[in-house]
Amino acid sequence: MNKWTVEELKLALALYCQIPFGKMHSRNPDVIRLADKIGRTSSAVAMKLVNFASLDPEIIASGRTGLGNASVTDKMVWEEFQTDWDNELLKATKDLPGYKILSDEDFEEQLGISVITTRKAEVEIRTKQTIFRRMVLSSYAGACCISGLSEPKLLITSHIVPWNMDSGNRLNPHNGLCLSVLHDKAFDRGLITVLPDYTVAVSKEITKLIDDHFAQSTLAAINGQKIKMPEKFHPLPEFLIWHNKNMFKS
Repeated sequence: MNKWTVEELKLALALYCQIPFGKMHSRNPDVIRLADKIGRTSSAVAMKLVNFASLDPEIIASGRTGLGNASVTDKMVWEEFQTDWDNELLKATKDLPGYKILSDEDFEEQLGISVITTRKAEVEIRTKQTIFRRMVLSSYAGACCISGLSEPKLLITSHIVPWNMDSGNRLNPHNGLCLSVLHDKAFDRGLITVLPDYTVAVSKEITKLIDDHFAQSTLAAINGQKIKMPEKFHPLPEFLIWHNKNMFKS
């Protein structure tokens, strides 16, 4: 089989970012579609995904090793993605077979807006939000990292540093949390935050509501709780610190 090209590796890494580790196998329809597109076997694509896993520090820290024979070019492509998520991931994902952007309903709920000024802007934002959602959902195994809720219609893939405040990290999966609709809204409003040690802090605006049973049971009760960590792309402490300082109403 011919040597993998940089373009093929970028497609494979884009797929790696958007599916769970446990689905990186030759029977996964996404793997099969990519294999058909680039003229390789699904087993070869699955092996390449696991090559990339050997470069992922979160995967290694979890005790899994991936396939340790990643090439120099594999490592180069990995580093290119790490330093320029928005451009590299966006370009590669657009070429993934079977790729679909968010529906109108999911798009508006995910971004929190319903009006886009131009069609071009709308398509680009939808595309980026779709990529980000797939990455974060796959990293957190499709469950809220605070409550464990796993109903997709009630999950938001939240930016730690908001979308409109850091254009360079809109597609950085280390800038994401998977949260229930309730916890996303509380996080967005600064009523809860996640500290650099990955524990939840709850604002006094919530804890003081001692007669509000719902607020106490769903929000105040999670104060000090550790989030469930993703299997890859852990939240970066620098992003969490930003949210602690700029969004959280302690």
